[in-house]
Amino acid sequence: MQDICSRLFSLAGPYLTVRHNQRHTEICYEFALRLLRHLGGRPEIVLPAIILHDVGWSAVPTEQQLLAFGPKVIDEELRRIHEVEGAKIAAGILQKVSSSEDDRLEICRIIERHDSRDNPISLEEKIVKDADKLFRFSPEGFSIDVERFSIDARDYWKKLHGFRDQWFFTDLGRELASGELQKIEKELFN
Repeated sequence: MQDICSRLFSLAGPYLTVRHNQRHTEICYEFALRLLRHLGGRPEIVLPAIILHDVGWSAVPTEQQLLAFGPKVIDEELRRIHEVEGAKIAAGILQKVSSSEDDRLEICRIIERHDSRDNPISLEEKIVKDADKLFRFSPEGFSIDVERFSIDARDYWKKLHGFRDQWFFTDLGRELASGELQKIEKELFN
């Protein structure tokens, strides 16, 4: 699986040059590994899905991206474009690596709704969604968001703290978010 993931990172690279997506994806991947270790699930679905989940941002004009994500989403349709286009790009990339047709369809289904589906329909989808959201709670992701959205760090920390229980689909996701918030809290409030 590690060889396939390395190849996927390489093939996805040209699509991850916007929005800090290369680093975002690397951090999400590490959270996905942790979630998989403790929750189970199919790594052959989760890991390709998390590596490829944001390749669709490359199809959204850079100057419009901040309208579609973050604390002040203005254009939900742009966010859907990144999901739909991301699933198409992912399908092309997945055909270059060994995976079954059923696995490719499942991976693309997760990517196509990773931000917009409110009720995930599999453990694998829950893991992808939680790993994606955990980026914001990581100290590095938190710093990236504070800078790109020009928001007050303390206010953003409080906002994330409030969303922690709402945003995650697994108890472990909530637990990891709490641990990451504690790391940030030490820097902000001490």
